[in-house]
This record gives sequence, structure tokens and C-alpha cells, in this order.
Amino acid sequence: MVMEKRRHIAFAGVSVAMVLLTAACGSSKDNTAGSANVQPAGGSQTVGAGASASAGAVAGAGGGYEAGGDTGAAAGGAAERTGPAKQLAVKEDAKLGKFITDGKGWTLYRFDEDTPKPAKSNCNDDCATKWPAVPADDAAATTGIDSAKLGSVTRSDGTKQLTLAGWPVYRFAGDDKPGDTKGQGVGGTWNALAPDGKPAGKTAATDDSLQLMVNNNAELGKIIVDGDGMTVYRFNKDSAWPMKTGCLGACLDTWKPVKAVDTTKVAGVDAAKVTSFKRPDGTKQAAFDCWLLYTFTGDKKPGDINGQGVKGTWFAVTDKGKKAGQ
Repeated sequence: MVMEKRRHIAFAGVSVAMVLLTAACGSSKDNTAGSANVQPAGGSQTVGAGASASAGAVAGAGGGYEAGGDTGAAAGGAAERTGPAKQLAVKEDAKLGKFITDGKGWTLYRFDEDTPKPAKSNCNDDCATKWPAVPADDAAATTGIDSAKLGSVTRSDGTKQLTLAGWPVYRFAGDDKPGDTKGQGVGGTWNALAPDGKPAGKTAATDDSLQLMVNNNAELGKIIVDGDGMTVYRFNKDSAWPMKTGCLGACLDTWKPVKAVDTTKVAGVDAAKVTSFKRPDGTKQAAFDCWLLYTFTGDKKPGDINGQGVKGTWFAVTDKGKKAGQ
């Protein structure tokens, strides 16, 4: 009887240890090939994290775009916030530094859940009511803005939206008057636009250098892409815990490991789930939710998903770390 109790206690201890090891993977930052040991490797701050919603605006479940209370969108003001931008201007204040406005002084914004490579707006329907897209026609750069960075993207309704450095440009219905910046920090995903397309009020390295972000693919939904907009994939023959790679030798001619990323340079994904893995050759590979990330040499341009479903073992990765299309 005593021996039986000891066996139960020992089994319970092993079970608890396995649960703790499994939980550790999701919060770790560095995993060594063939080892169950995990070590921190970098911070876990999400781009835009810590930004508080402004007065009269709250983060909503649909991507942080909900506006609360009175938006101040009187008939005349609403019309001003839906027309062409005309001559852009650069403004500056102590909190945000330099940011851009349209020709009438309305602050212009960008959305972290959009993508610049390729340019794509993920703000539609109710979101687009609260964050009106700036039309692409009749926009002109001014001193301090590189005209070559101005462009356009076709929205889901067929209209053309202005882009800056690839990022779709918006106004905020909650701004009561020209010069207001009430949209800054809403949902941790909306920011006034700096003249170079980065989020105003943030450090210079935060955005052009994004290394992982999310693209809303028409076929697969929200999937992770690298800093160049190329789809990233996971491999069924890899192991998430303990983290191991099943792609070696000739496999690496077709599937290229994504280099370990700086977790402050990701957008649209939980940075706490971004980890790194030391491959057998000593290089470090990025992983998300413990699954190693690869790009596919068969993808020729941003947005391609030619690797999806290859041999029934390769799949694009959703923003939650799951296999896309499953």
C-alpha cells in the first residue's frame, strides 16, 4: 500500500514538471536544437503596446478601432474628413514629434494591422466609418515629405486610398477639429503618421524595419509574413515541444529558415510567442508559438502562397500560430 502511494506521488510530480515545461515554450525567447532548456533572448514588447486610448475613444474587439462617446462628426466636419488630402503638411508637437496633416489641418493616421508590403487596408465596414480612408487623388507632398513615398492601394470596395511608404492613410472621426490627435494610440494599433510613414511618437527603429507582421490574405485569412511581405510557413515534421527541426539537408534548398527576429519589430502577432531556435549549424531561426518559421523559394513576390499545402506537410501560419486553411 505504501509503495502504491509512492508511485502515485512520483507520477504526479512528473506530470506537473511536464506541464511546466510545456508552458515554458510559449513564453521563452530562445530554444537550442535538441534541448529542452529555454532561455530568454530579447524583450517581448509589441509594437504600439502601452499606448493608451485617448479621451472619447476605446479599443474594440475588432482590431482596436472602436470610437466611444461623441465623435464630434458634424455634417460639415464629416465631409472634410472624407475629401481629398490636397497639400499635405508637417506639424510638430512635444508629445508626438513630427506628424502629417491634410491640407485643412486634419491629422492623418496609420493602422498597425494593415500591411505596407504589399500595401493593403484591413479597415473596412464599421472600422472605415470611424477611420475614413483618405482618397488617393489630389494629394501632394510638401517640404519634409518624400513625394516618392506617396502611392495608392485599391480597397475592397474598389476605391483608391492614399498610402505613405506603403501604409494606407486615414483620418479619425473622433477628431473634433483640425489639429486634434485623439486617434493617437487607440487600441494600441492606431498612430498619427510621421513624415516617413512610421508611427509618430515612437522610436525611429519601430516600423520600416518590421520583421514579422500579419497580412490579410483573400484565401487564407490572417497569415504571418516576414519584413519583405513574404509568406512564412510551418512544417508538420518539425516538433513544437521539444523544439526540433525536421528540415535538414536538401530540404533547406527549398525552405529557408526565417532568421531570429527582434520582438520589438513585430506587428499583429503576440510578441510573447515569438521565440528563437538554435539550429544544428549554429544559426538562429525564428519561431512563433514554438513552431519554426520558413519562407518558400517557390514564392516569387509578396502575397504569394505557393507553399501552402505542399506535400500535405507545409502550411502558412495564422496570426494565432495555427496551420492556415485547416
